[in-house]
Amino acid sequence: MKYRTLGKTELNVSVVGVGTWQFGGEWGKNYSQREVDEILDQANELGINLIDTAECYGDHLSEAFIGDYVKRRNREDWIIATKFGHQFHENFERSRRWNPDEVLKQLDDSLRALHIEYVDLYQFHSGNDEEFDNDALWTLLDKQMQAGKIRNLGISIGKNDNIYQTDKATEVNAKVIQVVYNRLDQTPEEEVLPSSKQQNLGVLARVPLASGYLSGKYKPGAVFAKNDVRSKHDQQETSKKLKLVEEIQQEEVPKDVPMAAWALAWCLKHPAVTSVIPGCKNPEQVRLNAEATELVSDDHPQNIE
Repeated sequence: MKYRTLGKTELNVSVVGVGTWQFGGEWGKNYSQREVDEILDQANELGINLIDTAECYGDHLSEAFIGDYVKRRNREDWIIATKFGHQFHENFERSRRWNPDEVLKQLDDSLRALHIEYVDLYQFHSGNDEEFDNDALWTLLDKQMQAGKIRNLGISIGKNDNIYQTDKATEVNAKVIQVVYNRLDQTPEEEVLPSSKQQNLGVLARVPLASGYLSGKYKPGAVFAKNDVRSKHDQQETSKKLKLVEEIQQEEVPKDVPMAAWALAWCLKHPAVTSVIPGCKNPEQVRLNAEATELVSDDHPQNIE
């Protein structure tokens, strides 16, 4: 495994992390604690130290799985990132919660679910600019940092061209940007990634496999179950993406290189990107994701010697 410094934080994160939206039950599968344990044990064995979750991946469900695991392992092995701003009601249904009192409750509930005393990275989660421009919210978060509940703040931008929130990151003491970035969606290269680099922000690339389309497992016409969030996507657009994936696999992916590993390494080559946080449904997918490390060069500006 390779490690990079996450922007202005003092966190040294693995270049491949573990995204955990799937643990909340919206990706076509419900998880048991044993299955989560096996995934995280495999990640730990491979040197992965970054877990990204959110309070609305289930009603703190993903966090609870992670917390049950962490309380039986070494907390210091993990850099734990979670998010705030939404309340889960049922699959694919959430309400927005940005009032400082509501956010404080979310934070305390997240810490309780995760069985930890502090979160390494607490992220504003896909809010709009009006919700972002809330001095009382950022004051509340600053106080929680002083209280030791939060080590670092971040912004998980909902739209991957949101330069407004990215440019204001340093102003609100956020040190990390999380953004959708992958071979099929390079929009952040236009403004978000240059701004992040200029501010020395850490960048977490989410959806680096384009919702699994860049895993190489799906062909045009693939049908997803109703309890899989991909069934909510525009299916004509999905079919177009899968046709493009076939072309990419034929023209860009070297022979005998797994497409998923190639796609993750593609993201990690950008000088602003610190780490990718792909989801994984089982330990084998964790191993395949970790293979991206073998394709990443050692001359990235954030690399740890």
